[in-house]
Amino acid sequence: MELFTYSNLVHAIAGGSGSAVAMSALYPLDTVRTRQQLEEGRTSKNIFSQLAEIYKQEGLAGLYRGLLPVVESLYCSNFVYFYSFHGLRRVANPDKEALRDLLLGVLSASINVMTTNPLWVVNTRLKMQGVKVGTGSQISPVRRRYKGMLDGLRQVGRDEGVAGLWSGAASSLVLTVNPAIQFMAYEAMKRQAQRMSGGRQLSSLAVFGVGAVAKTIATVLTYPIQLVQAKQRHGHTFDGLPQKAGLIPIMLYIVRRHGVQGLFKGLEAKLLQTVLTAALMFVCYEKIAAIVFALLMGKKETVLQKNF
Repeated sequence: MELFTYSNLVHAIAGGSGSAVAMSALYPLDTVRTRQQLEEGRTSKNIFSQLAEIYKQEGLAGLYRGLLPVVESLYCSNFVYFYSFHGLRRVANPDKEALRDLLLGVLSASINVMTTNPLWVVNTRLKMQGVKVGTGSQISPVRRRYKGMLDGLRQVGRDEGVAGLWSGAASSLVLTVNPAIQFMAYEAMKRQAQRMSGGRQLSSLAVFGVGAVAKTIATVLTYPIQLVQAKQRHGHTFDGLPQKAGLIPIMLYIVRRHGVQGLFKGLEAKLLQTVLTAALMFVCYEKIAAIVFALLMGKKETVLQKNF
């Protein structure tokens, strides 16, 4: 079957590995992004001032808190996404039409969400352990200490049940349009760039630029939903809202309390972190895929290009 091939496996390995390398290289930016999204009482500062503040108060460990579970979750998430996308594409979109790529991207991201959401719930909490979140009645309750990913999954499952493990899943399903938009834009711009270059393979710098533009488009369009998702995964409580409030009530609450700009709190850090990470991920993905194809399949680079 086209869904179960070495080619799909190679894309999955390359996508997971590329994302892990990129996140590891730029992780302090993700720390700032998370703090800005979740710390209600923190005044927004420029990214580099906040990096310096965290380093001064918490040391290097503060900047890299929760790195391992994030990398684990990201690798698993991108492995599932890239495997699903390339497998479905080989079956349903051999001509690589942009709109069909978008639809397959949404379906692949949905598979990813339902498979890996518990990992993201736990790593969000691991990252924020020991960090004061909120002010007054908005302070989240004191949580149990998690020793790692497996311990976190066990404790959340025991204490909060299935609903706890899949906190934010509804927002995540809505956010399936983010990687779908990103991947559709990336594939379309890459094909156009290759046509403009006479069919030559793109340089690493060109791939980086295409990946950055694609992620910028996807992030700006979906950021308010990402903000709500982060709060749901962390277990935020909101005055006047039920504990498991949905996406729309939380967005309306944020607008009432902080104005429309509240929906975009942390966007600057998110753009810098996610755009650079995504661009670097695509560079690593292309290079790793070429190497793994050569090792596992013994095929030349020209054959690889037919699979992208």
